[in-house]
Amino acid sequence: MLNRLWLTFAQAVTILLAAWFIVTTFQPQWLGGAQVSSFIENVSLRETAQDDHLSPGSYHDAVKRSMPAIVNIFTSKASTKPKSRKSDSNNPDPFFKFFFGDQPPEESPSSSLGSGVLVSPEGIILTNHHVISDASDIDIALADGRKVKAQVIGSDPDTDIAVLKIEAKHLPIPITLGKIDSVHVGDVVLAIGNPFGVGQTVTSGIVSALGRDHLGINTFENFIQTDAAINPGNSGGALVDTRGNLIGINTAIYSNNGGSMGIGFAIPINLAKQVMESIITNGNVTRGWIGVEPQNLSKELLVSLGLPPNTNGVLLSGVLEGGPADRAGLKPGDVLMAVNNQPITDVRALLNQVAQLGPGNDVNIKILRKGKELVLPVQIGKRPKPKRVN
Repeated sequence: MLNRLWLTFAQAVTILLAAWFIVTTFQPQWLGGAQVSSFIENVSLRETAQDDHLSPGSYHDAVKRSMPAIVNIFTSKASTKPKSRKSDSNNPDPFFKFFFGDQPPEESPSSSLGSGVLVSPEGIILTNHHVISDASDIDIALADGRKVKAQVIGSDPDTDIAVLKIEAKHLPIPITLGKIDSVHVGDVVLAIGNPFGVGQTVTSGIVSALGRDHLGINTFENFIQTDAAINPGNSGGALVDTRGNLIGINTAIYSNNGGSMGIGFAIPINLAKQVMESIITNGNVTRGWIGVEPQNLSKELLVSLGLPPNTNGVLLSGVLEGGPADRAGLKPGDVLMAVNNQPITDVRALLNQVAQLGPGNDVNIKILRKGKELVLPVQIGKRPKPKRVN
């Protein structure tokens, strides 16, 4: 009897609970003002404040300021005959990867790509010489999607700088030029370009070194080294600081496989600006020249020449007949020690020192000849244009 009563009671309670659940879920107003709260109404959620739109350490503002001025460059050559080039795969020297011809593997030999930087509202664009070298047709893709034709104002193979001009209305705001004096090793920098043709891309890194030279990339070298990823297609693109100011033009990488290995190089903005202004004003870059073939003094060379081990300078292994040095009396075998009292330590120092002197200027060159020091006056000539390599 008790079991039957207990079973009846349990069934009744179960039915009442089920009915109460159904009513509170589907018809809560039948309960006459009873308050029912859902779980979500009792949870406090904290949303980001309106002015906290940037993550800590974000460089969004720098990218927002600079990226509209970065353009993509597409070039093509009229000739159907592939241009003879050194093969990266057959050349063991990884520095040949510096001239990543920015030619995507799937493209034909007559087309290539790169990047550039809009630096003035008149449509002046800075890029690399090797990006537009021998191009018969140059197309510029702006950040807003427009495509326009560009003309070459001039270029300088010795520094790998080229200046282009485009004609278009409502151009993006040009990039702001930075000051190289404010750039230090350890500064965070951003590289912006069009790597592998995938589209405009931003990578970050730091300034690894300043004043890099003796790399064998260009005739005149003074590179910013960075570990920001630079890949084929980034050539001519911007290296900017965390304020979005242009501090360099990306030009080269050290690589064994064609991709970024954390060692990239950019032409500093002060050098790029100097070359650009000379090209715009004169159509080319004029540098001094004396017509000699210099050679660095190694320990073995000093011994063979019978010179003291502390001798500084460069050996003149050749002197161009009829050139400025030849007319001044310099001879092969002379050791050139100084130009206008400025010591010459190696070939690179001589090239840079003479190149800065305007043609027509007279300088005093100190040499060592058969153990005797001589000072000869030399009139600086104009540096010939680099020979075109086919």
